[in-house]
Amino acid sequence: MKLVSYVHGGEIHYGAVKGTKVVDFTSRLGGQYPDIVTFIANDGLPIAKVMLEQEPGDFNYDDLELLSVVPFPEKILCVGLNYHDHVDEANRAIGNRKVPDRPMMFARWPESMTGHNVPILRPKVSHMLDWEAELLVVIGKPTGRYVKAEDALDYVFGYTCMNEACLRDYQRHSSQINPGKNFEQTGANGPWMVTADEIPDPMNLKIQMRLNGQVMQDANTSQMIFSIQKVIEYITEWMPLNPGDLIASGTMGGVGFARTPPIFMKPGDIAEVEIERIGVLRNTIEDEPADLGPYV
Repeated sequence: MKLVSYVHGGEIHYGAVKGTKVVDFTSRLGGQYPDIVTFIANDGLPIAKVMLEQEPGDFNYDDLELLSVVPFPEKILCVGLNYHDHVDEANRAIGNRKVPDRPMMFARWPESMTGHNVPILRPKVSHMLDWEAELLVVIGKPTGRYVKAEDALDYVFGYTCMNEACLRDYQRHSSQINPGKNFEQTGANGPWMVTADEIPDPMNLKIQMRLNGQVMQDANTSQMIFSIQKVIEYITEWMPLNPGDLIASGTMGGVGFARTPPIFMKPGDIAEVEIERIGVLRNTIEDEPADLGPYV
């Protein structure tokens, strides 16, 4: 099943893609599952599958204002330096980078995320907006602590594409990279979340990033240093995961800052992340509004 979150009537809805249409689950299941995290946590899939077969679509998919597949997750955890070629290019570009012996983890916040066909915003304080194609994992049930790698996929609800776009200069202002990873409306995911039953092996998926049609990154998830299973095992050594939590599994070589000369995304560019068995996440790049300032 392909699940999406979107805005309808000024409120957040969720539903499932059926051809070119979307069957709205908020109107049909909202009393039992008022939001997509509740739907995930309480095993809404069986009734949803029946409903998807029987009900006509409510909206045209292409007309919807799409959101992050999970609009307000409790946690967004990201893996850095999880492909050997990305470690190598980062070491050549900035030095002091080596293959980690444990997953390198950092966090993003919901405000930094947006959806498919929604602009990624380049902030006015930096033009070093880079791309990172990644497989994004959606947790489906509470893990507790100390999940073993061999059991880890049992806790996964679904997968989607992510452009974990970031501001490279803000990553390097200190030893903490979080500022460069958390500008508002920079990271994107979509075009929908594909449930795990349709992707039995997430560790063998082709993944590609294109900028204005030119291939910039091209790899397979089998090339990860730490598999999704190992990442979940590591995270749950120190914290539990809950339904709707997101894990960005890391990007491969080919990012913009490591090129000669460097290439960064700019207004008018079209960024696409395509992952086998999922689809294509597409975002245009725009400058953030010139009058953006303090809220009053």
